[in-house]
Amino acid sequence: MLECIPKEPAEHTIGKINPAKTCQPLGAMYASLGIHGCLPHSHGSQGCCAYHRMHLTRHFREPVMASSSSFTEGASVFGGAANLKTSIKNVFEIYNPDIMAVHTTCLSETIGDDIPSIIKQAEVPEGKIVIHANTPSYVGSHITGFSNMCRAIVAYLAESDGTAKKEQVNILPGFVNPGDMREIKRIVGALGVPLILYPDTTGVLDSPLTNRYAMYPEGGATIESIRDSGNSKLTLALGSWSSDAAGNLLQEKCSVPGVPLKVPIGIKATDDLIMAIKNGFDVEVPQSLTLERGQVVDTLIDTNFHYQGKKVAVFGDPDIVIPLAEFLLTMGMIPVHVLTGTPGKRFETEIRQMLEEAGIKESHVRAEGDLFELHQWIRDEPVDLLIGTTYGKYIARAEDIPLVRVGFPILDRAVQPLMPIVGYRGALRLIEMISNALLDRRDRDCLDEDYELVL
Repeated sequence: MLECIPKEPAEHTIGKINPAKTCQPLGAMYASLGIHGCLPHSHGSQGCCAYHRMHLTRHFREPVMASSSSFTEGASVFGGAANLKTSIKNVFEIYNPDIMAVHTTCLSETIGDDIPSIIKQAEVPEGKIVIHANTPSYVGSHITGFSNMCRAIVAYLAESDGTAKKEQVNILPGFVNPGDMREIKRIVGALGVPLILYPDTTGVLDSPLTNRYAMYPEGGATIESIRDSGNSKLTLALGSWSSDAAGNLLQEKCSVPGVPLKVPIGIKATDDLIMAIKNGFDVEVPQSLTLERGQVVDTLIDTNFHYQGKKVAVFGDPDIVIPLAEFLLTMGMIPVHVLTGTPGKRFETEIRQMLEEAGIKESHVRAEGDLFELHQWIRDEPVDLLIGTTYGKYIARAEDIPLVRVGFPILDRAVQPLMPIVGYRGALRLIEMISNALLDRRDRDCLDEDYELVL
């Protein structure tokens, strides 16, 4: 691995080397799976669809179902209208979903297929629904694709009946794991406010093993609840990159006020979520949540000497990295290298402001970066810990630093999608993972006389 990184600084302005992202259709497919009874459909080649299904399956360790327009040379030249019309007809006849969510690929986008017109001309059975999102692979990232499909869900499904708004909250959770979505629902439930959460992959990509296969598991946000989200009193959009577009459209289309928030990772971001609900619905914060918060603060005091002042490099999706960096600063750690593969200069602005307020002046921050660049930074300025996805393991091994796996994808460890990193319980888990990784390294490297039983 070390031979792959030149000794001198090497800038590459064209292309990416080991990008810290994947393409839009994967994010759109994941968002589609958060609708109950939905079959995602990839309007492109079979290879694209197979890759996205495989990547999601490897992360969640659950079967991911999706169909494809199966482009061949003819469709690649003359367009895929005939393929999509046939696909819609076949999907409803054979697989019988309630809703079909079409997302495009780089091939169909380059051809210029007019998806709305094709859908209007297709044979859609009565009572069935087809929605679509444009997700060219050569723009943005999987987070962009997730955002585009979330916006499409609102555009096609959300409605307002024109009456007084209901005492219920919409939450757009962002590109997070089912375990995180369950934790968000638990927190809102503890506050006693009725909730509509979508996309919702709980019960879909964390479903239990039963004696019968179900192509459409019981989980996911129902079409009826998504429609009713237009009648809610408030929308909380968690994560600017993944949820703001849908939240803004819901406000524009159905006059539901929206509040943009961070994904609730760490104390402050979780506080912001709880206070937004408290102030929006005039409810009291239950003692159970106050207790959980107190446990996090107590744990930080008890364990601060494990990680206080340690340098850390963080990479991943922007909606995860921003609140995670905020929490690392709360822990007293020093994020010296912070990178995302998703475009958006606002990422750099937010992170730099956060670091400056914490008194950290020397740091590397990059949006739309890649892991080659991150590796260079770490080689030139070593860190004590690396936090990111499975793809960071090669840097961790080359530079001999511990890796804490957070984000998407995690392909070489199990159970991660079931365990939340959001909320106060998620904060405790992050403290545990970070603290233990550093203590394991200390035990490995220390002298015999410093090999202590109590740390």
